[in-house]
Amino acid sequence: MACLSTSGRVVCGSRRQQTHKLLYQLFGTSSSSVSGSGVGSRPGHAGSPQPGLAQPKTQLQAQRLFHGLSFNIGKDYPDLLHTPHTCKYSQCSKTNLRQHSSVHTQQPAGPVREFQIDPYIILDDDLKYFYDDVRYLLKSGTSQPELDTIASYYFDGQGKALRPMVTMLMAKAINYHLNNESHQLVHKQRQIALFSEMVHSASLVHDDVIDQSDFRRGKPSVNALWNHKKVTMAGDYILSIASIMIARLRSDDVTIVLSQILTDLVQGEFMQLGSRETENERFAHYLTKTYRKTASLIANALKATAVIAQADDNVAEVAFQYGRNIGLAFQLVDDMLDFVSSTEQMGKPTAADLKLGLATAPVLFACEKYPELNPMVMRRFSEPGDVERAFELVHKSHGLEQTRFLAKKHCNEAIRLAQELTESPYQKGLQVVADLVINRMK
Repeated sequence: MACLSTSGRVVCGSRRQQTHKLLYQLFGTSSSSVSGSGVGSRPGHAGSPQPGLAQPKTQLQAQRLFHGLSFNIGKDYPDLLHTPHTCKYSQCSKTNLRQHSSVHTQQPAGPVREFQIDPYIILDDDLKYFYDDVRYLLKSGTSQPELDTIASYYFDGQGKALRPMVTMLMAKAINYHLNNESHQLVHKQRQIALFSEMVHSASLVHDDVIDQSDFRRGKPSVNALWNHKKVTMAGDYILSIASIMIARLRSDDVTIVLSQILTDLVQGEFMQLGSRETENERFAHYLTKTYRKTASLIANALKATAVIAQADDNVAEVAFQYGRNIGLAFQLVDDMLDFVSSTEQMGKPTAADLKLGLATAPVLFACEKYPELNPMVMRRFSEPGDVERAFELVHKSHGLEQTRFLAKKHCNEAIRLAQELTESPYQKGLQVVADLVINRMK
């Protein structure tokens, strides 16, 4: 038997009955016509009616949320009452994480998914007060107001929240697959999601010091507002609070998996700082660095949700490989956007990697057509005119198209891996994440 919360009431029934009822009510009337609407249209979000989606016949038809998914309540659910979340923190902003998500899609993904589903909406209950919880943890761990201010600076809800979203999607997909959807387990997995976002933000704080950044997420970087020593210690503080939180899970296996993230982050940064590899080694070096700096965090966080759920090695490996492919694709798209998006879209200066002396996938692919890029890569674009010339040659080559093609291959592999789990809204959401990643504009 499965008991599924419906925003204020619990309805029990067999897993198959509940799944079929949920999927029918959510998508039965519109699954054949949503392929052109795109994930970015955000189903259930306030706004004008969306083409291809069945609209309510009257304003009297009640709308409720099933784990964040909007559906019409018919005669089977006439008396459902919405029970609002009560925040236990005095400074709770009551701000929905979904409203702050900065993920946008460039175009419909077509055949990637069978129906339109928004991962952020189906996880609304889990992510709604996510940043409030992080800020509470940071505030409760120190008596130094300035340390709390610096450490909390990037937890304002303006990021993509990709890592916690994917972590919770995988967690719930695995729980459904294992027929273990206990509240206690989900709470532990949410701690892992918190850890993933805290480690990511700590790495941004440290990156700002290393790269001397002045601008991030559309506002002055933490490095531009406080001195380097305080910023560095604030990054360390975020990591320490995140580590204490994971230690309280009392799972050695989870601790080992998540510790690998920190090891990879440091090694990836060292690879980036000191790379002088030859042409033959260059792309393998780039992919290894990308895995360590970006993909390892997602892959190991997802694996940890499987480990804490006591999934077998095969399921844990599916979670890990899904995260690895999504992480690699995300960074490949990020490197591509550095050449095609505006500063306003990205929230940070474009061509930033070239200015830092970094040769990313678009440049490495462009080297095949324009060998004159090779000496520029070796000297890290340090001579006058190098950055501008490299930027021009990347656009003249097929480097951007090749980068997107490689990212799409990783997304397709992620979709294949997600399909190995039992079908559920969360498993479908994992497939849609690949669409979000390949088509994002920022």
